[in-house]
Amino acid sequence: MTFKDLQTEVRRNIREYGMYIALFVIMAIFTITTKGVFISSRNIANLMNQTGYIAVLAVGMTLVIIIRHIDLSVGFLAGFLGAIAAISMVSWGWSVYSSLALVLVLGVLAGLLTALLVATVGIPSFVATLAGWLIYRGALLMVTRETGTIIIPNEIFNTIGNGYVPDILGRIPVLEGVHKLTLLLGAITIVWSNFSAFKSRKSKVAYNFEVMPMDMFVLKQLVIAIILGCITWVLAGYSGISWTLVIVLAVVFIYDFVSTQTVLGRHIYAVGGNPEAAELSGISVKKITYIVFGSMGFLTAISGILFASRLQSATTTGGTLFEMDAIASAYIGGVSAAGGVGKITGSLVGALVYMSMTSGMNLMGIDISSQYIVRGAVLAGAVIFDVTTRRGSK
Repeated sequence: MTFKDLQTEVRRNIREYGMYIALFVIMAIFTITTKGVFISSRNIANLMNQTGYIAVLAVGMTLVIIIRHIDLSVGFLAGFLGAIAAISMVSWGWSVYSSLALVLVLGVLAGLLTALLVATVGIPSFVATLAGWLIYRGALLMVTRETGTIIIPNEIFNTIGNGYVPDILGRIPVLEGVHKLTLLLGAITIVWSNFSAFKSRKSKVAYNFEVMPMDMFVLKQLVIAIILGCITWVLAGYSGISWTLVIVLAVVFIYDFVSTQTVLGRHIYAVGGNPEAAELSGISVKKITYIVFGSMGFLTAISGILFASRLQSATTTGGTLFEMDAIASAYIGGVSAAGGVGKITGSLVGALVYMSMTSGMNLMGIDISSQYIVRGAVLAGAVIFDVTTRRGSK
């Protein structure tokens, strides 16, 4: 393998590799400028928890954008549902499990209501969800009007956003002070990642699909293994894997499987690629719209739970600009504004890129006005990158 071969391969797959390169560059810059504070175990653990509720929204937003729609209502819907969870436990005396079930059901219903306006009534998703943005903003202010901030004293609920998976492995002198279960899970993830990648490559070869040369493929898997190993070691040095990270990874795994390995996933991409052709081939565009927006509502409920749990309270400003963060994360993660293109795993990486910038700039003491300018420039750059790569591939 020559350097020229490597350049050719990266250029051919620039959409997929670009976000990983961006994440590496951003983390390297902030590690240097903060003198190592950014990459410390405590900060990385906090970064993962802060990314959680945005990453979950970004997963749903990716599917919404893939089918050529947008959802502006998810921010204040997440804040409103978080407030409902708090009120049901604090004021109504409900158990934490009943409150969680209520919030998840309400989230799905909210998503289906949006789908009704978009798929059945025919209202553009931008207008329908903008109306939802206003309605949920008012609803949030209404339910928190009397008390303002609602403190949540429930320990189980608060553990979701602040707790860590306990280390169930015994004492090992060599690994004193290190979360051993995290190391074990990290090792399993690395093995599973490589096994899946080699299995996928073997399947593509069997069907005569184009694959990268074996030496470059091995190099790619080695880099991924090193990155996963470093993240695992850093997390193990603090308190291990948080419950927030467990939830996020479960969401990403399930949605990635559905989108890539099931008929439903193929139908979603078909609708995004060409809705008219999908309808003529027997795919119900209306049904797919209902499923995607219902799923978006479900994930919004999870995001609201994670956020309220992390703050251990519900506030009148909960969910502010979450929709913008989710949209930015989805675009940075490689979803196309033209629809039909995007990966669930990319939305997770996009959320990490976006939240890493926020965390790094906060550590550097950069004022909030400059932060918004930088984040806006990055979003514009992601869309320009999408347009340019699509134009170049034609």
